[in-house]
Amino acid sequence: MQIKSRMAVLAAGMTGVLVFNGCATTPMGPSLQVMPGPGKSFEAFNADDTYCRGFAQQQVAGQAQAANNQAIGTAVLGTALGAGLGAAIGGSRGAGIGAASGATTGTAIGADQTAVNQMSIQQQYDNAYAQCMYAKHNQVPGWEPPPGAPTEIGPPPPPPPPRAYDSLVAKIQKELIRLGLLAGQADGQMGPRTRAAISNFETTQGMPADGKPSEAVLDRLRKS
Repeated sequence: MQIKSRMAVLAAGMTGVLVFNGCATTPMGPSLQVMPGPGKSFEAFNADDTYCRGFAQQQVAGQAQAANNQAIGTAVLGTALGAGLGAAIGGSRGAGIGAASGATTGTAIGADQTAVNQMSIQQQYDNAYAQCMYAKHNQVPGWEPPPGAPTEIGPPPPPPPPRAYDSLVAKIQKELIRLGLLAGQADGQMGPRTRAAISNFETTQGMPADGKPSEAVLDRLRKS
């Protein structure tokens, strides 16, 4: 009973060491740097990053717990073997010494296994994350976006529609041109030059100089 009690205490203590000092964990994020694809906005890149982190976590789900269980099993096995060997050599006292030695050795081996497993889990996470981000046309180290990858820039905006022809403006322009107040052709488009010419004419005629085309302006031009 004393040997069993001592082994239980040692195993529990050793397990606690593993849990707090050598346990594997699911990666909190990627260890590689990925940049937005050409023309991709930060908002779109951030959405890709969030989605791909979740995808990568799904690919390694449960592996950290499996690694921890394996490490604890190795440590417990080392304790049991050490206790058995110690008991065969030195009775109950030898069992206690063997258990302590086996616990130390088993814990060290388990911690080494956990470190290796942690690196493997991180690599798998990084690979899944990189594949996801590359598929979404982001810049992954060592890889370029595939040819023809879409961008967030899009085509240039269409030109503004042509302004409608205004017959009243065209008639006023003809009169302004006849009087030498406007150069060019009567295109029926109300622009800054036509507006300035109307305003100047209105000023000379004592009319409100608002530069707007009207029948009153056209009538006054025709009488000039």
